[in-house]
Amino acid sequence: MKNIALVAAALLALPPLSQQAIAQSPDNGARVTDTAPAAVPTSPPLAEQREYSYSRHGITISDPWHWLRDPSYPVIDDPDVLAYLNAENAWFEANMAPHQGLVDTLFAEMRGRIKEDDATVPQKDGDWLYWSEYEAGREYRKYYRRPAAGGEAQLYLDANLLAEGHDYLSINDISISKNGRYMAYAVDTDGSERYTVRIRDLETGADLPDVIADTNTSLIWAADDSVLVYGVANENWRVDNVRVHRIGTDAAEDVEIYREAQLGFTVSATLSGNEEWLILATGDNETSEVMLLPAADPFATPIMIRPRQTGVEYAADIKDDTLYILHNADHVNFSVSTASLANPGEWTTLIEGTDAFYLTGMELFRDFYVTEGRRAGLDQVQVRYYGDPARVEEITFPEASYSAGLTDNPEWAVDRLRLGYQSMVTPGTVYDYHVADRRLEVLKVQEIPSGYDPALYRVERLEIPARDGTLVPVSVLSRRDRPAGGPMHIYAYGAYGYAVPPGFSTNRFSMVDRGMAYAIAHIRGGDDLGRRWYLAGKMEERTNTFNDFVDVARGLIASGHTSAGRISASGGSAGGELMGAVINQAPDLFGAVVAHVPFVDVLSTMLDETLPLTPGEWPEWGNPIESKAAFTHILSYSPYDQVVAQDYPPLLVTAGLNDPRVTYWEPAKWVAKLRVTKTDDNVLLLKTNMGAGHGGRSGRFESLREDAEEYAFVLWQLGVTE
Repeated sequence: MKNIALVAAALLALPPLSQQAIAQSPDNGARVTDTAPAAVPTSPPLAEQREYSYSRHGITISDPWHWLRDPSYPVIDDPDVLAYLNAENAWFEANMAPHQGLVDTLFAEMRGRIKEDDATVPQKDGDWLYWSEYEAGREYRKYYRRPAAGGEAQLYLDANLLAEGHDYLSINDISISKNGRYMAYAVDTDGSERYTVRIRDLETGADLPDVIADTNTSLIWAADDSVLVYGVANENWRVDNVRVHRIGTDAAEDVEIYREAQLGFTVSATLSGNEEWLILATGDNETSEVMLLPAADPFATPIMIRPRQTGVEYAADIKDDTLYILHNADHVNFSVSTASLANPGEWTTLIEGTDAFYLTGMELFRDFYVTEGRRAGLDQVQVRYYGDPARVEEITFPEASYSAGLTDNPEWAVDRLRLGYQSMVTPGTVYDYHVADRRLEVLKVQEIPSGYDPALYRVERLEIPARDGTLVPVSVLSRRDRPAGGPMHIYAYGAYGYAVPPGFSTNRFSMVDRGMAYAIAHIRGGDDLGRRWYLAGKMEERTNTFNDFVDVARGLIASGHTSAGRISASGGSAGGELMGAVINQAPDLFGAVVAHVPFVDVLSTMLDETLPLTPGEWPEWGNPIESKAAFTHILSYSPYDQVVAQDYPPLLVTAGLNDPRVTYWEPAKWVAKLRVTKTDDNVLLLKTNMGAGHGGRSGRFESLREDAEEYAFVLWQLGVTE
């Protein structure tokens, strides 16, 4: 299994939509009135309020926009729902139309920074070298290989061909059998994240008749490449099973080798680093359990490493008859233990956990192994040796603030490691690290065709005190000639223990080169400063995340970096929840806010265990079904429930109609409530991708255009339009 890592976190094709007008009336709200093409709107749509309420723990909640959840979900065909979303899209288009020139300018800038005919660095895996390429002007990658011993390149998958006839394309996994003959690949064409698997014979180039629907896992070849191991998402979009498919058979005949009974747990399958073992892992956001099966016989009885224990997370790999286990049973920042295959539950500490070093991953190779982690919030990569625990060789990097880690290392017996590196001013760099002489070799540096001079920019690493005295790190990118106090954009996520790395983005320069600073707030809820940093932003401590962001904004104002009302902010998914909470708390700080697919109807979602992610999310947010304390706590910050009559900043909200993670009605309900509750006349826009999901449009240029729209909105609202 390559790269053992522990990080806590993520439908049907629609029929053509009819063009339906919507009433723009403050008393009637949204109504289907006719099927004629809609005129350019002159006022925002108002969604009808329909009486609806629910009660839990003696508390009654009124939710007059509950109807925006289509009762036939995941099929979305309610004409009133579609009419409202289409009307909001028309309002978005009408408001952005005068700024289309700015959108086009930004898009051209962003596209000009991309090397269109780009390719990845080839990597050896078995008898072949593998890489992918973009052709100039094309949206998707083409995948190639050539014999490692020499020979012609072979195109084995062209994603552009897969995308033909579709507005959306996502490839979840491409898995080539060890003998190099078969390729399994999983494709989603509507954003629902329900992938269809097909198998291609690379000798003939033809797809086999085998078709496996509704998968959402890695694809693992086993039993001498005669079978494919995978998992199917159930009707609630949860993978609770592992199955085995024999090549050339009907998927209906596939054999289930494991089923998870515990609600909220999901299952995944991987291979050990030496490819001798199939590793089955099941768990939620705080608990895990791992089993082993011989890859040669996936139908064997699984070997349990250690039964699940609430709050204990672990992952494992194996070398010879020794298990290496990364876990938090002994220390919150994780430890590494070993165990014998004969007694897998008896663990002996190999690497002790410490407060100073946060272990985030481990990868085994034949002659050494690698641990990854963070010290003082910065990524660390360490080479270690079997039988010599005191020998630790840390790979050093040239900057004081950066993001680095292992990337694609598929082989077991290697003498070099493939690494990725970048910082806020250093473009993405691919290295090979030569283990014997501890040397970094540059293989590729991201090219920026339109030009880039890093000497024009500076990066600051600040620490800003939150209201409880905790120092919150902030990474700030700006031009060296930027006057103090100018406009600034702040980005954050703050959930699931995901640390936002201080990495490189060419898009940011469209803000920074216009005199804005770009800041990443490393707030609690992420694990930037270790596991305790994450725990301090979840469950009962969730409001620390929101307070940190607000206090960072105030601190940046107090330090003279910017001023109130000259700050824009953005976040997506759980980061969109963050945006909703901070504008409820301190709307005066922000001149523009962008919330992508925002998780804003937190209470209703956490009360609905039929939704895809809800049961697995209870360890993150709390279970308001069973606990009144959890109910009242979530209610106290849920952005939708806490909308009040006050001025709000200009707001751009996005949604994906087929999004299974944050369902479309969360942002739709939030915008509908804001429209009739807020006391200002600031711009409020909702854009719903009607044929996409959580990540917005697919394709590198289509996605880039959405980025240009976001940036144009921010620059327009802050008055930075040159």
